[in-house]
Amino acid sequence: MTVDPSARPTPSRPGTRPGHHAGVEAERVEEGYLHRRQLRTGTAGWLLLAGLGVSAVISGDYAGWNFGLAEGGFGGLLIAVVLMAVMYTAMVFGLAELGSALPTAGGGYTFARRALGPWGGYATGVAVLIEYAIAPAAIATFIGAYVESLGLFGITDGWWVYLAAYALFIGIHLMGVGEALKAMFVVAAIAVLGLVVFLAGAVPQFDAGNLLDIAPTDAAGASSFLPYGLIGIWAAFPFAIWFFLAVESVPLAAEEARDPARSMPRGIVAAMGLLLLLALLMLVFTPGAAGSAAIAESGNPPVDALEGSGAGEGITTVVNYAGLFGLVASFFSIIYAYSRQTFALSRAGYLPRALSVTNGRKAPVLALLVPGAIGFALSLTGQGAMLLNMAVFGATVSYVLMMVSHIVLRRREPDLPRPYRTPGGTVTTGVALVLAAAAVVATFLVDVTAAFWTLAAYVVFLAWFALYSRHHLVASAPEEEFELLAAAEEEVE
Repeated sequence: MTVDPSARPTPSRPGTRPGHHAGVEAERVEEGYLHRRQLRTGTAGWLLLAGLGVSAVISGDYAGWNFGLAEGGFGGLLIAVVLMAVMYTAMVFGLAELGSALPTAGGGYTFARRALGPWGGYATGVAVLIEYAIAPAAIATFIGAYVESLGLFGITDGWWVYLAAYALFIGIHLMGVGEALKAMFVVAAIAVLGLVVFLAGAVPQFDAGNLLDIAPTDAAGASSFLPYGLIGIWAAFPFAIWFFLAVESVPLAAEEARDPARSMPRGIVAAMGLLLLLALLMLVFTPGAAGSAAIAESGNPPVDALEGSGAGEGITTVVNYAGLFGLVASFFSIIYAYSRQTFALSRAGYLPRALSVTNGRKAPVLALLVPGAIGFALSLTGQGAMLLNMAVFGATVSYVLMMVSHIVLRRREPDLPRPYRTPGGTVTTGVALVLAAAAVVATFLVDVTAAFWTLAAYVVFLAWFALYSRHHLVASAPEEEFELLAAAEEEVE
């Protein structure tokens, strides 16, 4: 976004400006500041944006979701997936509206900045950043397990795989967004094709009785359909989320999209449609082929489902390799997402400004490298399941704040130009808000340690803002300019 300097209203006093909350200051920066912090515009159409959304999520169809069977059984996970599908669909409609109205690289942070001010924007951006910085670390551990199980390159020690994955895919991102998005699209397409191959093998082996083979416990409301009782539905929320986690990353590509007002809604809605179909098919036919009890603890559900049902070795091998592509696709895409979120927060001064400097190919170098180094360090713990739950905690907190932002902007700024409008308006995003709040609580039911560690990291980030960065925001950053113009319009009125 470019704003004519002559159109800027004069700040009410040095160092501050209309619309900023008390105690938050914006600074004028040296000429050329934004010139060194530009992304390549007009690169991605709606199809590449849809590919980004599917790519970010596709690993969740191969692994992770199945652990919800151990929390809620098939019935509990089924209900949880339906509820989370409703939440994500409603949220995607809301984000499609916000992304078309406020198209910057900040995504959810930009929306919350406009609706909730600097504190709300930063709190949302940090929650998103925690999700995207930690999720690749979890996925890296799964990639390492896949590489070792397949016997690729003779590797038996996973940390070499983690390092190679981060180095290779960060390197591709440094080459430029066009190259990265096209590579992501191809990898995601192979992963989707792998799921099709799996379903071709699993559907003939389907037995409805396999879905309910977990013995009921003595929990309240327990049955063959809900073996862990009613509480199992809630406990399965974080795993149901894995079918859709990170589809909300699509708006982060707004500044690099062609005609984002049109391509952003089309891309994210198309991605969500395909993900809904894949979630339903994988949820039913994976345990339906080999049994919920067997799949509940599996590290490679599609392969174990085929092997457990007696499918041929050839199709099992193909699906095994496709699973690796699925993990790589999500790893690749979420690196893109964390770099753009870091870039946007840094460019506006919420994080150290050096993180947003771009290279000759308009790629944010340190925004790719620094979170990548942190993620690599986390991957060395080998605690993939715990890291997954930490990522889900950050995600659900951001969902709550983004849905609040949609509702606030609809009521406070009804005349804000919205090329796309959410079907059902604030009722739709209100449903997503309630379900997201329930999902935040559910993360504590599954792994209290992971939730509290993530909460601690979140508090540290908020302390940074309270003590330092709120006094050093950049007035000319796009997200700050949005509010500057909004404040100017209010003064005119």
